[in-house]
Amino acid sequence: MKLVKLETFTTPFVSFVRATSETGAQGWGQLSTYHADITAQIFHRQVAPYALGTDALDFADTIQRNYEKEHKYPGSYLRRAQTGLDTALWDLRGKHEGKSVATLLGGGPGKVRAYASSMKRDITPEDEAARFVRLRDTYGFTAFKWRVGAECGRDIDEWPGRTEAVVPVVAKALGDGIDKLVDGNSCYSPARAIEVGKILQDNGIGHFEEPCPYWEPEQTAEVRAALTLDVAGGEQDCEYSSWQLMFDRKAVDIAQPDIMYMGGMHRTLHVCQMAAAHGLPVTPHAANLSLVTLCTMHLLRAIPNAGKYLEFSIEGADYYPWQQDLFVNDPYKIEDGHATVTDAPGWGVEINPAWLDRAQYQVSTLD
Repeated sequence: MKLVKLETFTTPFVSFVRATSETGAQGWGQLSTYHADITAQIFHRQVAPYALGTDALDFADTIQRNYEKEHKYPGSYLRRAQTGLDTALWDLRGKHEGKSVATLLGGGPGKVRAYASSMKRDITPEDEAARFVRLRDTYGFTAFKWRVGAECGRDIDEWPGRTEAVVPVVAKALGDGIDKLVDGNSCYSPARAIEVGKILQDNGIGHFEEPCPYWEPEQTAEVRAALTLDVAGGEQDCEYSSWQLMFDRKAVDIAQPDIMYMGGMHRTLHVCQMAAAHGLPVTPHAANLSLVTLCTMHLLRAIPNAGKYLEFSIEGADYYPWQQDLFVNDPYKIEDGHATVTDAPGWGVEINPAWLDRAQYQVSTLD
């Protein structure tokens, strides 16, 4: 079954891809978020030409061949563009076979435990604690993640003393029986990360994410060796060589690939296998409610080394105005702290036609 048409529907923040085969079968995918309008240009110039005319159902080698043909362009933008092809073809295949992507991957529909993930640093410890308690009591979340330090902060906090304040305030408010996670977003030097890590351990935090600059795995390995809590990372890494270095350096206890940053499901599955070979669980990065979280739900329902939970952003229109009204059906209902992968074919979601009508349109065809 040949792939004959690839269309993109784009805003600066997100771009959906529609793949069409010679039989008329279609599937929907997504380019990675952020500067998606730039990624869409790369998609049509450096991805679509290698995909059109290839098998729409058996496409792992198409992704690899694209990498080889564009070998002078390794890195984030090409991977973000490849994700649109990969995710659209998984959806097409699922609809063709009448199966969910989770089922195609060897798993199946069902529930996925979620952790409520805060994206904010401009929030006081008291306000963060209060909204977490509301979410715990309303939706049954049993795990939460909040931010410490400042993004790539060079040891400088978002404001002086915030980390030392927010950790105990939020931890105490959530109480016992709740898994507690924090994210450093590449803020700290090893020495400061170890200081912060000991504060986390003293307050019952079990997961310290990206404590040091992610591009310095030796620094993260130093932190991991000094602490007893789990050190996690990998969301930014999109090349296998980076992952191999991270694993060889024993830098993390938990691997966190982002499906959209990695280049799609095929490439993410390879990282999951690499992690499994090192005895590590996978808790992917999924920081917004575009398609990335839904794709991650399907992945976690299928891989044998799935981590304890799904990252689930709690930010709404005030933080992510661009993620509103993307879908006709809401795939992100939380009940008793769990999201649900349905048995609907493909990703099991319909893109909002009104949103598509407002987006910038481009098409590449076989002819």
